[in-house]
Amino acid sequence: MTKIEEAKNILKALGLPPAQQNEMSALTLLALCDLRSDDSWNQARRHSVTVTKGIMTFVAREYGKQYAPNTRETFRRQVLHQFVQAGIADYNPDAPLLPTNSPRAHYAISEAAVAVVKMYGSKRWKVAVKKFVAQQGSLLTVYQKNRAAKQVPVRLPDGTALKLSPGAHNQLQAAVIEHFAPRYAPGAHLLYLGDTANKNLHVDAPRLAKLGVTLGQHDKLPDVVLYDQKRDWLFLIEAVTSHGPMTPKRVVELERMFAASRNGCVYVSAFADLAEFRKHLKQIAWETEVWIAEIPEHLIHFNGDRFLGPR
Repeated sequence: MTKIEEAKNILKALGLPPAQQNEMSALTLLALCDLRSDDSWNQARRHSVTVTKGIMTFVAREYGKQYAPNTRETFRRQVLHQFVQAGIADYNPDAPLLPTNSPRAHYAISEAAVAVVKMYGSKRWKVAVKKFVAQQGSLLTVYQKNRAAKQVPVRLPDGTALKLSPGAHNQLQAAVIEHFAPRYAPGAHLLYLGDTANKNLHVDAPRLAKLGVTLGQHDKLPDVVLYDQKRDWLFLIEAVTSHGPMTPKRVVELERMFAASRNGCVYVSAFADLAEFRKHLKQIAWETEVWIAEIPEHLIHFNGDRFLGPR
């Protein structure tokens, strides 16, 4: 195993998120420890280094990894900031009062981290890691808690509670479930709800199959699919934030996808507000519906001869 791979293993063991378990992060750890490819981990030492002349010069000289000068900010924002948060590195240990933009800004591996790193490969390694994580905490755990705190809660028509990953798109999907569905598809069954982080968060595959909908490997369902059993309607709803309304092309795709279904299909573009709706106005297909979350009690009908309902 190379020194870089070993460094990645150390970062993983110390609780760094996956984004800080890459080669750049591993090389940064080696530079902070002043370790060359032939050195042993017990030779790690604490010393202060700047980003450009310290870390980047070191990894170029010792590991042959050349980074462009403008990569300096990537080292700082995507590696060193997280190292400091995780207790692995100290920021400006020799001059804590340096201004943020000082050219003398520097980093050093923390006393606690260097003590653990020295144990890598020894019988005391696992105990040392456990003690470090217990004292410093796992940055991965912290990030996951922060992400969980920002998740979008949504209650399905049957009362089931789900949590969607953070973001405007999922906030709009939650609004569709909690405000559109009760008004325009009361009692409807949720067949599908995607998530920006998990496209198959909620899929009722048996019910879809029973309704004649068989999905291929590359089929992309609408963001929300509701089945109104009383009227035998399928509501196919796209939650539109930056793209994705019911364009003529999208309607044709969905007609093919649901061709085997005998249920009437209602095509809906959902928007968070009027401003977003106006951006997509010219793309929306005729004989579809528009719902806007900021005025939930109204629909805009792009139908020629009827209001809400299948064509």
